Amino acid sequence: MINKITQLFNIQYPIIQGGMIWVSGWRLASAVSNAGGLGLIGAGSMYPDVLREHIQKCKKATNKPFGVNVPMLYPQIDELMNIIVEEGVKIVFTSAGNPKTWTAFLKEKGITVVHVVSSVKFALKAEAAGVDAVVCEGFEAGGHNGREESTTFTLIPMVKEQVKIPVIAAGGIGSGRGMLAAMVLGADGVQIGSRFAATQESSAHANFKQTILDVKDGDTHLTLKELAPVRLVKNKFYQEVQELYQKNPTLEDIKELLGRARAKKGMFEGDLQNGELEIGQIAGIIHEIKPVKQVLKEIVEEFEEVKKSFQS
Repeated sequence: MINKITQLFNIQYPIIQGGMIWVSGWRLASAVSNAGGLGLIGAGSMYPDVLREHIQKCKKATNKPFGVNVPMLYPQIDELMNIIVEEGVKIVFTSAGNPKTWTAFLKEKGITVVHVVSSVKFALKAEAAGVDAVVCEGFEAGGHNGREESTTFTLIPMVKEQVKIPVIAAGGIGSGRGMLAAMVLGADGVQIGSRFAATQESSAHANFKQTILDVKDGDTHLTLKELAPVRLVKNKFYQEVQELYQKNPTLEDIKELLGRARAKKGMFEGDLQNGELEIGQIAGIIHEIKPVKQVLKEIVEEFEEVKKSFQS
């Protein structure tokens, strides 16, 4: 399967694993890369020394390309970027910020840069900043999201119409059928998060993995737009957020409720009531925890089968 994305990253399939906080450690990233996709280490939940450890372990676990996802909201981002350069990482995905801030620095070091966007406006800004590709993430996605609430399948063709660089679709994609649909609409590849969160190699807590299997349509909601939009499972913490909104809270009120380490508490430590549980709407079709190799194989096989059925 050769196209712009496989050639850009030197991978077998145009499938990128989302760099999810508390979920995407070296085990998940190396497993995805070994299976033919592009694994990403999620740096957003790592102290600098922890990121270095994960990069080093990932290099030992795979001889295939892998990358690091860096949210620009990260307070010690300078340290992270220097570690990425020192450790010889060749692919960086940036998100939640201005792509101009770090793209030139990374490109000067010979690093391939991809930026995550939620609108045509930001896709054009990313292209102007010099990134090599953009991830177009619709609001179906788990984790931090755009405020526009554009769906993935409306966003892809609109962005594809405006930019010349490769486009990667994200949000609501967890199967071969979804991958084919995204590529029919103009995507050159796909980024998949939730499906890989529910794998054996994911660093998510077993309780959270089970929650992913239990989630049905309507069980998640995009909220906390004043801080950074995030799709949450409707648990006790989510209900507390909604009750606070009824009181017309200030930004400080919302920050106080959120507190510290809510995402760690939920996704990494398994507190299903008081933790922040981030997952995409596609969780409704995830019914089993499987090894990464099997998940990726099933996605590719379904993609080829459905593609062939349409061609015939």
